[in-house]
Amino acid sequence: MKLKYRYIIILILLPIGSLWAQQDPSYTFYRYNMNIVNPAYAGADGGAEIGLSVRSQWAGVEGSPETQSAIFGMPMGNNLGMGLSILNDRTFIENHTSLALDFSYRLKLNENLSLFLGLKVGLNSYNVNTQGLVTYNIQSDPGLMDMDGSFTPNIGPGAYLRGKSYFFSLSAPKILTPKRLNNDNGIARQGEEKIHIYAAAGYDIDLNRNLIFKPSVMPRYVNASHFSFDLTAAMMWKNSFEVGAAYRFDEAFSGFFLFRMGKNIRLGYAYEAAVENSVSNLNMGTHEILLKLKL
Repeated sequence: MKLKYRYIIILILLPIGSLWAQQDPSYTFYRYNMNIVNPAYAGADGGAEIGLSVRSQWAGVEGSPETQSAIFGMPMGNNLGMGLSILNDRTFIENHTSLALDFSYRLKLNENLSLFLGLKVGLNSYNVNTQGLVTYNIQSDPGLMDMDGSFTPNIGPGAYLRGKSYFFSLSAPKILTPKRLNNDNGIARQGEEKIHIYAAAGYDIDLNRNLIFKPSVMPRYVNASHFSFDLTAAMMWKNSFEVGAAYRFDEAFSGFFLFRMGKNIRLGYAYEAAVENSVSNLNMGTHEILLKLKL
């Protein structure tokens, strides 16, 4: 019961802002599950791999945002790549599931530099419990119809430039805008999905024989909304253990680690704390777990 009261306090302070301002989830481990946002990454690692992740925001609070994802990618010949990405995102009264096929084509620019061009083709299912708005004291447009979760198609392009020790990424994984719940001056109305544009870049700097410094950034733009910027720094020891920290400007900061279990398994954990005082004072962090398997 205590957690429910805390949840209601959050909704009063934030007017369920994350429900409408940030439609797609952010990830601390964005560098390691790039398939979710960029189809060009499929097969770019040169081998088949599976990635599983769970992100739980404001853990322990009933109804708080939670995201599960599964990705698969593999090369198909010298220049082709193929992948599969599955995402389930629950945010308050919303539930969004997407299933997409990823296709990539590699243009080898020189011995150490390749440009991957990709296309994501998928289906989205969106459900919302409009009756739940009453629980959180949010007014609903009388003309708002229940959204029955019917499947809608989507498509999105991506590009991934990879050098020997650096990368650049640019993608818009969903350029179609199906219907969903929207916030209009405190009243819930039927709106549209916002287009998300992702960019990312990273560089690996060899400090010595055993230690690599890995800075990276991910700017993200949401159409008709806000600009988000992640800044990440990590240290990798002997290609077996990695520890780092990240800051999402004006939103959150986090710490994480990754370690190898044998040659083909990587396991990671990240803890994220909100910058917003109204949330951080309630001591409810965000937990993210990542598992990568090379086949």
